[in-house]
Amino acid sequence: MVETKMQIVICLGSSCFSRGNRDTLEVVKKYLSTHKLEEKVIFKGQLCSQSCNKGPIVWIDGVKYETITQSNIIPLLDQLLNMHPETIC
Repeated sequence: MVETKMQIVICLGSSCFSRGNRDTLEVVKKYLSTHKLEEKVIFKGQLCSQSCNKGPIVWIDGVKYETITQSNIIPLLDQLLNMHPETIC
């Protein structure tokens, strides 16, 4: 059986970065570390996503999430990881 890793991509373009993804980046890194998910989740940054007016932007498994903040990313990750228990195990 092929193991598929969850992928989280955070926009690090200047608009998203200055509007909150600078903080969200650190929150996600800490979340992955706390839950020992660094080896099970691909987490990477990307330059401008051309959606500046809807940012900060984060993609999780190819789904775009808009207006992400450090306070709403944790519940989103909790929800999505519960939908993919193989990532947690």
